[in-house]
Amino acid sequence: MSMALTGSNNYFEDFTPGQLIRHARGKTMCEQDNVGITLQVLNTAEAHFNEDIMRKNATGRAGWTSRVQFGGVTISMIIGLAMQDTGENALAELKLDKIRLKSPVFHGDTLYAYSEVLETRESEVEHAGIVLFKHVGLNQDDKLVFEGERTVLLKRRSFDG
Repeated sequence: MSMALTGSNNYFEDFTPGQLIRHARGKTMCEQDNVGITLQVLNTAEAHFNEDIMRKNATGRAGWTSRVQFGGVTISMIIGLAMQDTGENALAELKLDKIRLKSPVFHGDTLYAYSEVLETRESEVEHAGIVLFKHVGLNQDDKLVFEGERTVLLKRRSFDG
């Protein structure tokens, strides 16, 4: 398999099955990522908001803020970190599938995204093709926190402009 560096101008033709991408950016999860966004979607689970309960819970970590990040934020963050390389020329998001939250993400964890091109195929749209990506997210300890597949309709380079 080839290893690609992050970059720009990622058209349909630039992706090949087996290609691996280590995305350049990471994101440390903060209070706003959890509390602000989680309240906006009316998720009031104690694991996100009750520090006292979470410090006593087996999933909490001594010495750390131990509230768990809302899974929707983790999913969005990993896909967002991958977008610089996989969505720049997206015409449509076709499918999000096989979503798995593998380990909890806590306040203060830093997330990193990686992608693999699983498949490329023609589309019915003359100026675009379809790419199936597998996205994974790791924390600062290289622990797998997220995996999922995303199908995207990407513009062809020849039709740019």
